Amino acid sequence: MSLEVVVPEVSEGVTQGTVVSIAVAVGDEVEADQTLLELETDKAVVAIPSPSAGKVKEIRVAEGDTAEVGAVIAVLEDSGAASAPDKEPEQEDAPTATEQSAAEQPQAEEPQQKTAAAPPTQTAAAQPATKAEVDLHSVRRNELVAPAAPSVRRIARELGVDIYQVQGSGPGGRISEDDVRAFVRQSMQQLTGGGQAVSAAEFRGLHAQRTLPDFSKWGEVSRESLSKIREITADAMGYAWSTIPMVTQYDKARIDDLEAFRTRYNKESATEVKLTMTAILVKVCAVALKAFPHFNSSLDLAAKELVLKQYVHIGVAVDTPNGLMVPVIQDADQKGIVAIAEDLSELAAKTRERKVSPAELEGGTFTISNLGGIGGTAFTPIVYAPQVAILGVSRTAIEPVWNGQEFVPGQLMPLSLTYDHRVIDGADGARFLRFICAALEQPLKLLM
Repeated sequence: MSLEVVVPEVSEGVTQGTVVSIAVAVGDEVEADQTLLELETDKAVVAIPSPSAGKVKEIRVAEGDTAEVGAVIAVLEDSGAASAPDKEPEQEDAPTATEQSAAEQPQAEEPQQKTAAAPPTQTAAAQPATKAEVDLHSVRRNELVAPAAPSVRRIARELGVDIYQVQGSGPGGRISEDDVRAFVRQSMQQLTGGGQAVSAAEFRGLHAQRTLPDFSKWGEVSRESLSKIREITADAMGYAWSTIPMVTQYDKARIDDLEAFRTRYNKESATEVKLTMTAILVKVCAVALKAFPHFNSSLDLAAKELVLKQYVHIGVAVDTPNGLMVPVIQDADQKGIVAIAEDLSELAAKTRERKVSPAELEGGTFTISNLGGIGGTAFTPIVYAPQVAILGVSRTAIEPVWNGQEFVPGQLMPLSLTYDHRVIDGADGARFLRFICAALEQPLKLLM
């Protein structure tokens, strides 16, 4: 008996992913829960396990393909099952990526069952003409595809819509007039804060980009596809920059005593997990968020409300070979610094190894980006919507400090706080940042 393996719902809001690696081949015997392939979503790289033991009869995706939730990615044959018939019913066969790209003839009807989505550079077979105005071929612009009738293209031009950014809902991804108008509604909702609707194939980072010139006129060029992480980062940062009025304030914390304690603790500690300045900052920020609850909120413009969160989940930016990712320390306000250091060490390792789960990247209420290990004197971090604030940390430097009588050397840590000015006023921003500096300079204040 054959068993179809489909893409599970790996996380809320995730509808598709890119196949980054395939761990088995046709004919391999697999065990239950053995990894069949790895799927990169907009949140993380997740392993898709085998639902049962059996033999791999068919693999319906290739590396680089896009697979939607519910799509059939492989077919297994139970270990004890008899050999499969020579040919299964035609309607149960999902087209392979090769068949999809080679299809040239119109079909009377598209299969209705879910199948693995083809890569963006491939198109489904063209549909038969039902009206004289319908074009029979999908129109391309570079690698983008826009299968739409001339009348639909005319409406898109009149509304100022880039037809190549519209996701078609018809057979083979065909774009209708309703799709164009829905795209306009969704775009306006995003600009005015009136909703969260986003087209599955929409890349918001492209909306503000002008048409690029032909760079090859001036010399040789090459292109590389954006990784899923880089694509989502561009989307999130572009959206935040265009919708949030941000202000950044700067301060410095003198950390001589704290750094001496941290160094001494790590020398005396018997555990392998070391106490890092980032772990200390997570705890300090957690206390600060409790003292300043508006920094632990989100703005709901549609409802004209401020969502105040009673939990404190702090995201920590991690630099990986594949791009920046932000795992989240859950309930940081309820944990000690040592426990935070252990969680942070484990999450950072999993993130760099691409083994972090989507759940470990969700729910953050505040973010810390520590570039002190790399260098720099200051920078302006961008708020990660729907959060309202982010703390940037730069490299600690020894600078002259006036003690009332003379200048003495002191270790000063530069801090940058960026916040949403719609929610937080400048005075509150200064107080919040000074609270963090004071806590780092005299940690006993956290207990008072």
